[in-house]
Amino acid sequence: MSEGTESAQATGRAPSPGRLSGALLGLLHGHVELFGIELQEQKANTVKLLLFAGLTLIFTLLLLIGASALVLVLAWDTWRLEALVGLCLVFAIATLYCGLRLKASVDDETSPFSATLEELANDRERLLP
Repeated sequence: MSEGTESAQATGRAPSPGRLSGALLGLLHGHVELFGIELQEQKANTVKLLLFAGLTLIFTLLLLIGASALVLVLAWDTWRLEALVGLCLVFAIATLYCGLRLKASVDDETSPFSATLEELANDRERLLP
């Protein structure tokens, strides 16, 4: 070997294939670890959201049944038909509002693995010319 090659390797300017593969494995390990952490967070968040959504639905339905029965009992003698129509309108408006909010929430959701994708993009920019 020549002196220039030995001094370049000694100072670390010319990376060896072993060091390069070690660096790539280190990058890959970091990304896999970040992906695993984000996956666990997404799983826990999804389970929590489903649990509270289900409980909210059950309690809301019970409340609506009770409120509807109360309105009908109070208005039974004088405004029977008007009370039924009013309840139907209120429930239709509430259903439309909730449906639109749900659609907006689904459409606005960001990528669940945005940090991993961002890190991969950063690595691609650093590695490619």
